[in-house]
Amino acid sequence: MGKLTTHVLDTARGKPAHGVRIMLYRVSGNSHKKIAEVVTNADGRSDVPLLEGKALKEGAYELIFCAGDYLRSTGQAAGEVLFLDQIPIRFGVPDATGHYHVPLLISPFAYSTYRGS
Repeated sequence: MGKLTTHVLDTARGKPAHGVRIMLYRVSGNSHKKIAEVVTNADGRSDVPLLEGKALKEGAYELIFCAGDYLRSTGQAAGEVLFLDQIPIRFGVPDATGHYHVPLLISPFAYSTYRGS
């Protein structure tokens, strides 16, 4: 059974990012369809997988991490315009039976991601 999970780590503070809103979209050409929305818990993870089982299909997806709201709430950023605000990560799922873990590591001026396990 396949599943899609994520988590957010605050590399500037050296701990999980609690309270980050994340939206998941299914992408087809120029079309985006929102299929899930979660907020990270104290461990920087969602309480349940974003998708699992038959809900996970092969294709393109995009996660939007609301990093700016989080950075403002922790006092790491201020103002109307931030260097990093909403962070999109577009990725593909070539095998719907696999586990896809898409973490985000953030700080006020940098981010990175990778396919985790």
